[in-house]
Amino acid sequence: MYQLSNSFLQLFRREPHAEVWRTRQTAVLLALILTAQSIMGQEKSPAVSPRIDTEIAATVHQQPSVSPAKRSLTLADAISIFLQQNLQLVAARYDIDTADAEKLTARLRPNPELSLGLADLPLDLKGPFIKEQTYSYGISQTIELGGKRSKRISAANANSELAQGQFQTVLWQLTNDLKKKYYTVLLAQSLFKLSQENQQTFDETIKRTSELFQSGEISGLDLKRLEVEKLKFDTDVANSERDYQLALRDLRVTLGGDYRAMDIDVAGALGYQPYDFSFADLRDKSLTARPDLKAAQLSERAADASIRLQDAQRIPDVTVGAGVDQVPAGTSTYTAGVSITLPVSDRNQGERAKALIEKRKAQNQEQLITNQILSDVDKALVAFDLQKRRVELYRTGVLTKVDDIQHLTEFALKAGESSTLELLDAIRTRRDTLASYYQTLFDYESSLLDLELATATVLQK
Repeated sequence: MYQLSNSFLQLFRREPHAEVWRTRQTAVLLALILTAQSIMGQEKSPAVSPRIDTEIAATVHQQPSVSPAKRSLTLADAISIFLQQNLQLVAARYDIDTADAEKLTARLRPNPELSLGLADLPLDLKGPFIKEQTYSYGISQTIELGGKRSKRISAANANSELAQGQFQTVLWQLTNDLKKKYYTVLLAQSLFKLSQENQQTFDETIKRTSELFQSGEISGLDLKRLEVEKLKFDTDVANSERDYQLALRDLRVTLGGDYRAMDIDVAGALGYQPYDFSFADLRDKSLTARPDLKAAQLSERAADASIRLQDAQRIPDVTVGAGVDQVPAGTSTYTAGVSITLPVSDRNQGERAKALIEKRKAQNQEQLITNQILSDVDKALVAFDLQKRRVELYRTGVLTKVDDIQHLTEFALKAGESSTLELLDAIRTRRDTLASYYQTLFDYESSLLDLELATATVLQK
């Protein structure tokens, strides 16, 4: 608009004659009116041209997507997320829903039956159909005897409790597995940080050695040895980073939910807290709390309920019916009757035998799990005590000594009283000792988790 107005003013200045002035003025007014209408039409029109729409879409597409910030999780946070969205737990809960649906089916009664019939129909289909035929209308109801419905409800309730007990077993095992994967990430993180620290220390050592070589204080042999040894430290960093990233992704998939949105990290570090346990106390706890033992006991109860139901199934049901026989040209009559199945051959022998077998199977499984529990607690406690002893061996002063050796060697190298190869040996010794210590802490936590798995009791404070 501004450029168009300037052009108009220039036209006005160039034409001094009045006639031309009026002609140009009229043309300008018409141009202004047409321009205003065009602008108003564009403002009122909601449509956007395809070219502009494409440009906007391209601009939006070029904008970088903002990824969610990485979330740092404690062990309690990880367990909370796991209980809400782990897909294996979600699948296991469906078994409980299925058992609850069976409870709805168990409460249902048999449906009544409605019958309609036509009798006295001639074979040649000739004659007065309305006057000669008989129409029958009847309704019947099956009455369950022997308390089948109540026993069916009891069996469904027992199966529902069994499904819940089996779910608790799955929950107990998967939660323990989650904790182990969490501590695996902590171990990999500690080893990764240690390798980075060693790499930084070694890089500083190479830098100082290069300065000494350039000043002519040492030969190039030591420097070449360090440069070759640097590959081992760099490889150690790459391997530990790989282990850390893989362990972190295992934890992500265990937490469940949308894997692509689970950008997480772990908080904390491996630590040591001593515990003292007695076999008798752990044994009693395990026999009380183990969900697989509870599930075996619930399985025996469900078998008992099934036996009572199958025993009731041998009692035949009674069907009561009533109806009307209508004869349009004669007399209509009422009908009534009772029918019952005679249990001459089939007395539900097979299902009754299967129910008894299921009970004996449940009893055997309960005894088997009881023996397994005692063995699990015994082995887990022995392994825990040995791992505890290993950790305490490291904590007697070995860690402080390897730190002092490396620091003193670095100081002696700066003073010219030591060689770079001695410092390299000190760095290796400290790296191997700390890596073994971190592995020992992880083994201690794993043995504690095995003890928790054996007792189905949280032992960490």
